[in-house]
Amino acid sequence: MDPFVTSPCKRANATGESGNPRKRIKLEEEDEESPIMAEFSNPIPWQKIEAEELDCDYALLFSKQQADELFKRLEKEVEYFTEEETRVLVFGKLHRIPRKQATYGDSGLMYSFSGVHLLARPWTPTLEYIRDAVTDATGNTFNFVLVNRYKDGHDHICEHRDDERELDPTCPIASVSLGAARDFMLRHRDSRGQQPQRRIKPVKLLLAHGSLLLMNQPTNTHWYHSVPPRKRVLTPRINLTFRRIVTENVLGPAPARARS
Repeated sequence: MDPFVTSPCKRANATGESGNPRKRIKLEEEDEESPIMAEFSNPIPWQKIEAEELDCDYALLFSKQQADELFKRLEKEVEYFTEEETRVLVFGKLHRIPRKQATYGDSGLMYSFSGVHLLARPWTPTLEYIRDAVTDATGNTFNFVLVNRYKDGHDHICEHRDDERELDPTCPIASVSLGAARDFMLRHRDSRGQQPQRRIKPVKLLLAHGSLLLMNQPTNTHWYHSVPPRKRVLTPRINLTFRRIVTENVLGPAPARARS
């Protein structure tokens, strides 16, 4: 990670301002004996991660105590698709995906890719809280989140790009990690395969518990990313990728399917 990380910087919000007064955020509690009260300020310390046609920002968004509580809440609130619902068609054969998935967002939003269609369920209180914290930190608004749960290091996601046409190209994808730290690999599209067109060094990041990674344009146009298997990881991880889907993609009820 070090060769690609520049000095810490302050990220401007959507209005071009470098920050706003300190703000207190409270998540509504079901159990008043364990309230979660976060004091959150914008800006937060960011690390800039850059390579050829790659632009990312990384920061610790939540303290360990906050991240622990949010993880517990998501374990109770998130409703995942069944294994049968998440089977995807690859080269004419059905395959199960090596993780659990769920989708949440504004009413009627549909996220589609490779013939797969995911209809958003209504926001849960905890997902709304995390979404608003990401908005306060970045100045960007989001109307959809894809939830991936990795039970341990055997669960993974293969190389792919989040460049679907219904995504707003002006909005970065915001990835929040909770639980076990996992490697996040980025590989330039020209350097893939046994006989790559060019030799561009891949970028490897370790996404920590409570962290936020912003993938800014043109990253998803030129770089594939993955979470590879890691047998030594024995505990679960929940990853939330917040996106902004263009409003023209608001649809009526349709079967919900999971991403490969």
